[in-house]
Order: sequence, then structure tokens, then C-alpha cells
Amino acid sequence: MSNATILIADDDEDIRLALNLLLSSEGYQTVEASNSKEITITANNQKPDLILLDMNFSRDTTSGQEGLAILEQLAPLNIPIILMTAWGSIELAVQGLRQGAVDFIEKPWNKLKLLNSIKQQLNSATLNQQNQGYRQLLSTEHSKPWLAQAKSMQAIEAIVEQIAPTDANVLILGENGTGKSLLAERIHQLSQRKHAPLISVNMAAIPDNLFESELFGHQKGAFTDAKQNRVGRFQLADKGTLFFDEIGSLPLSLQPKLLRVLETGQYEVLGSSQTQTANVRLISATNADLNNLVQEQAFRQDLLYRLNTMVITLPPLRERLEDIEPLANSFIDKFSAKYQKTAAKLSESAIKQLKQHQWPGNIRELSHVIERAVLLTSSDEISPQALLIESNQNQVNAVTLQPLEVAEQQLIEKAMSVCNGQVSEAAKILEISRNALYRRLEKFNISYES
Repeated sequence: MSNATILIADDDEDIRLALNLLLSSEGYQTVEASNSKEITITANNQKPDLILLDMNFSRDTTSGQEGLAILEQLAPLNIPIILMTAWGSIELAVQGLRQGAVDFIEKPWNKLKLLNSIKQQLNSATLNQQNQGYRQLLSTEHSKPWLAQAKSMQAIEAIVEQIAPTDANVLILGENGTGKSLLAERIHQLSQRKHAPLISVNMAAIPDNLFESELFGHQKGAFTDAKQNRVGRFQLADKGTLFFDEIGSLPLSLQPKLLRVLETGQYEVLGSSQTQTANVRLISATNADLNNLVQEQAFRQDLLYRLNTMVITLPPLRERLEDIEPLANSFIDKFSAKYQKTAAKLSESAIKQLKQHQWPGNIRELSHVIERAVLLTSSDEISPQALLIESNQNQVNAVTLQPLEVAEQQLIEKAMSVCNGQVSEAAKILEISRNALYRRLEKFNISYES
């Protein structure tokens, strides 16, 4: 952080000049102030990274009380302050440190000791900023359930358990609301990086002009609105996992910048010439067809190859019938606790209605439906009326009209696909006997496991 800005606050012009020459030779930017009023104004306007504060000004030359008073005024700015005085004492140093100073230097100073102290305090301030970023980004409690009773989900779970301990990049595909971010968290928690941060980035929410700042960070003064240093997401996720949600929305003009760090593992913080190394495991997610975007030249093929070392496609909720009831029950527990209500049970007719619904919004829609039902239910049982699910008539009207035999064949093929060719499971979904399903499989020449 050699280009940090340091405020030299001292009433002695020779002291300010000497410090200015010393610090400038080490690559620091400097600003100066010679009295208490000027110090406060400069600190508020310039927002320096560190302040070297003299303890004695014109009002008092020995006690250090004027410096302590200024120190108290500067406290709300949360800027590291190193105190300086030619009349040092242990008592004064302790008092200054208690009021928030980070170190205490006696005049005449030892050059090496002063520079080491400045470097140490600037590094400490950067770490504090990173920790604040961790707290902000990781403050949300992960209370969403991970359920995988459906056969399609059990197959995904088996893959996740294999790849999670590796550092392979993962691309998660699926409709909106299918739980892509939850799967990313699942992979992180099963990985070797689980004790490091999982940092999420919604790529669709980043303005083009802030892309580099958001991902790589910037130093104060790197551009017009850069009033203070910012830690980028790659640095926040160091030794952990970086999750790029809605990666398909990344503009083509910005894709080379992301590709570069994925290919080389290196990047630069805006405003700095020093190359940083990224040590992250990357997980991406999208509901877009990236292959189509590549054909339309809206997504770089070389970037796709960097993202899709392993591809996992989450099935929609309508193809996870076994998971609907346990998911609903977990949401009942969650929202009952949130609204301080006794958890009610789903009636059999309510469960049937949940399984018959098409769930265009998937798990996210189910969560909203159950939250509303918990609020509307005053008894110990949730009825179909409390679900307020849109009438299936609208769904029927949306079905393409076609010969009944064609529709029957498509329905059976869909059931067999969801059940991975298991006749017994498909028969349960279709609510027909196995023998009846066998006859239809032979009629339509659909392959199955014998």
C-alpha cells in the first residue's frame, strides 16, 4: 500500500518538510495540516489512509493534551493515527492508545521504526476492511434446506460428493428458482475450502463501469468517485469459493477481463500496478443456454470452457415430486418460527394439490406459497384453500392441443425420463399400474429396464 495517502499534522514546518521528503521517497502521497482546525477539515475532506499527529501545538508545548483533544475529534473517522511528540512519556502514550491511537513515536524519530509502524498500521487497516467485507457478505444465515429424495436429485448428490472436494470449476444450469445458489453453497460446504469464505456475485446487478472495481477492487483515487479503498470479490474470496450467479448476463465486452484472471490466476487492483494472485474455486450459475449464446456470438466459447469443467443441471420442481412435501414441511417450520406461530400440518388434499401444481417458479414459488399459507392458517392444518395456488384451469388452457395418443406418449416418455427408466417409479407418478404402463411402453416402442 505504498501509494497510500498520509496526513502530516504538525505545527513545525521543518518537521512537515522532513516527513514529506521521507514519505514521498517511499511512494506515499502526503497532505499537510498545521493546526487543530486545519487537521479536522483536511481529515474529513481528504479521507487519508493514516494520520501522523503531533501531540503539542501552539497552545501547549509539553503536556500533549492538545493532541489528545484532536485525537478525540478524529475518532469517528476510523482512520489509523500514529502520535508523535518530543516530550514522550509512558503515561501519555497509554492515554493516547486508550483514546484510539494505533502507535506512539518519539521525536526525533528512528526512520526505520517510523516506516515499519506506518506499513504495519496500513496493512492492519486493509485487513480490517476485508474483515468488514466478510461480515457484510456472510451475514445472511443459510437456513434453506438441502433435500434430495427424488431420484434425479440423488444422482446429482452423488456427483456433488465426488467433485466438491476438488477445485474443479462448476457450472450449474437450471430454471429460475430451482436452487442453484443453494447447490453452490452445498458444494462449498463439502469442499476443502469450507472454512474460508463463500462470496456470491450477481453478475446481472453489476453496472458495466463498476465491473473491475467490484471484482478486483480499487484504491482511493483510482477514478473520480473512488473516495476510499475497496476490496474486490476475488480478494474477499481468497482461499475460498467465488459464486457467479447469472453468468449468462455478463456483457460480451467484459468477458475478456474475467477470462484473463481465470486463465492466468492474476489481476490488478484498479489504481495499482502490483499484480495480485487469485486463489479461489469458481462456481457459476445461469438459466440461459450458454451454447446458444456462443452460437449467437453473445458469449465467448473460451470463457465457457473455463467455466464448465463440470456441468450440473438442476431439474425443475415439477420433476421432483418426492421432494415437494418435505420441502414444504421445511418451509412451514421456517415461517412458523419467523411469525411466531405453531407449525401446522399439510392436509392430504393440500399435499395432492402441491404435487399437481406445475411450479413455474420452482422452489422459490413454493416458499412464497407456504409462507402465505402459514400466515393465513389459524388451525393446526393447512388446507388447499390456504395455499391460494392459481387454478389448474389456466394451466390446462396453456396446453397445446394435439391428438390424445400423442399427448399420452409424450407424458409417458417424460415420466420415464424423470424416473431414469424405472417403470415402478414412473407408474406411481402416472398413477397407473405397472402392467398398464408396460402395455403403453410396448405400444409406443419406448425402451425401459426389464
